Amino acid sequence: MKKRFLGDTGIEVSEIAFGCVEIGMPYGIGVDSTKDMLPEHAAIGLLNAALGNGINFFDTARMYGVSEEIIGKAFKNRRNEIVICTKCRHLRNRLGELSKEGETGKVILDSFNESLNALQTNFIDVFMLHQVDNEILENKEIADVFTRLKREGKIKATGISTYTVEETKKAIDLGIWDVIQLPFNLMDQRQVSLFELAQQKGVGLVARSILLKGLLSDRGKNLHPALKDVENHIEKFEVLLDRTNLSLPEIAIKFGLSYSEVSSVLVGLDKMIYLEQTLKAANGIYLNEEALKSANDLSYPDPGFLNLPYWDKMNWLK
Repeated sequence: MKKRFLGDTGIEVSEIAFGCVEIGMPYGIGVDSTKDMLPEHAAIGLLNAALGNGINFFDTARMYGVSEEIIGKAFKNRRNEIVICTKCRHLRNRLGELSKEGETGKVILDSFNESLNALQTNFIDVFMLHQVDNEILENKEIADVFTRLKREGKIKATGISTYTVEETKKAIDLGIWDVIQLPFNLMDQRQVSLFELAQQKGVGLVARSILLKGLLSDRGKNLHPALKDVENHIEKFEVLLDRTNLSLPEIAIKFGLSYSEVSSVLVGLDKMIYLEQTLKAANGIYLNEEALKSANDLSYPDPGFLNLPYWDKMNWLK
């Protein structure tokens, strides 16, 4: 497993980031309850197998069920071998409102300390905001808390998780955020327009939704009728499969890693077979110029429709 620097942070991460949401809570297509999840001992075994195969970057969040607790148990004696990225609790309440001035910082710090305890560590490598928007990005109190945590050495890098190109551009321009986690995959390639700018500013990029929540795999069939056009479009990637003799998940992962500006590709893993497939894809050999151009040409014509949180809300991924 090759490693890349995470922007100008000085942190070196594996090309694959182990997405830990699936080991902490029911998540993804066909996962309806804890009965569909790995038991804790198996999840710990999977995490250690990943580390043993060169994956040193593990992505989690306070909102991911017991994910942080499992990571803490798995790596409590191997902390110096891994890079942990975790995200603070959502800052908006159920009405969509931010806390009053002076209270938002407490929410962040409380979440941070909860993460430290769960992860059994005294520092976080990359501490992120979860689900930002323009109002959050413009909030000085929020930025000041993250900056202070970094100055005090409690975190090595500040991070932010964006959805839109506009949010990513604003985050880069602010100069506060060291790492940006953004959606990028074969279907939705909009964020590539900012890759060069991020590299110029020394911002590390982590590509998430690389498999579009599993749709860019054998799970992308027999979807909800509302996603029929999406399913039909996924079938168009057959031309790449024939040309490269690779599986769709392999192409999807190689696609993300074909961009040097991307420090790491985030892949949600909850089975040993998925880990093995991911390791096979991240072998240092990525798409050549011709294959990459073909992949670019096959992006989904209406990327604005590719809204995974909305699909979840509508129960289209059940």
